[in-house]
Amino acid sequence: MNSSILLIYTGGTIGMMEDAATGSLIPFDFGALQDHVPELKRFNFTIDVVSFAEPIDSSDVDVVSWQQMASMVEVNYDHYDGFVILHGTDTMAYSASALSYMLENLAKPVVFTGSQLPIGKLRTDGKENLITSIEIAAARRNGTSVIQEVCVYFEYKLFRGNRTHKYNTENFDAFESANLSGLADIGIHIFYHHALLLRPSGAFSVEKNMSRDIAVLKIFPGITPLLVTAILGTPGLRGIVLETYGSGNAPRDKWLISALREAIQGGLIVLNITECNKGFVEQGRYETSTALQQIGVVGGADMTIEAALTKLMYLLAKYPDRERVEEQLQVNLRGELTTFSLL
Repeated sequence: MNSSILLIYTGGTIGMMEDAATGSLIPFDFGALQDHVPELKRFNFTIDVVSFAEPIDSSDVDVVSWQQMASMVEVNYDHYDGFVILHGTDTMAYSASALSYMLENLAKPVVFTGSQLPIGKLRTDGKENLITSIEIAAARRNGTSVIQEVCVYFEYKLFRGNRTHKYNTENFDAFESANLSGLADIGIHIFYHHALLLRPSGAFSVEKNMSRDIAVLKIFPGITPLLVTAILGTPGLRGIVLETYGSGNAPRDKWLISALREAIQGGLIVLNITECNKGFVEQGRYETSTALQQIGVVGGADMTIEAALTKLMYLLAKYPDRERVEEQLQVNLRGELTTFSLL
């Protein structure tokens, strides 16, 4: 049985090509995809394309964009074997993280990809990223999709979507997944690491609501009470991601601990993640994080900023109960964090 793949074009560099007459970049015509990327004709797949009515730069991505992507997957879910979302690189890790939560019990691949150079450029990385993403989205084993989760494919690397972070603006290998190895070895052949791959536990559904009542508070040397109280005092704020040093450490200044304690007692959820690309938050390991543990700050384990932020948005919209949100923040919902025990 031939696979059927739906390409969802949201915008971004991959959707540009060079005008032969003027040399300027113009939007790529995805309606004539196989004319521009003839290699796709060698696939024995059905490949269809849908696009945002008005494609956007990824810097303009917001909650509405995620809802639109999720809806496109939802309405086409029963008609295609896999989905490839073409997206700009700047916020791809945010979008992949968000959709990993919004698409509940996903049993088909949703592969994000893009490019550093427009697909019409001679040295573009876009063609390879597109071709391999389609092959991954079509891969089946024993009649079912090999990938059944949201992923990012870029420059011969397949990562879990909510584990990725854009770390390079210059090279083609723009993304990394520091706390989880790749889901496949990709060379002449594609060898999947089946033990790492997620599987659904129920029926597919889509949760489109995402709370915007959140903020990020990054700890840095010299941070002032005025800044902290301004952020914590934002009207309607329900949760913050607290970005701290090392394994979850923050200054022991009494004013800081007092401000956080007062905010938590007032109902604010505070999720602690590390500013480091690799490693865990381990509250209580050092004295500089013990106070955070004692006042009710939630440890974020090894989540990326993108995964932590979008998870908080998802949970705040899904559950009105604060205790349930704090509990679920520490549960591995979509492979976004590594569970471990401090012995």
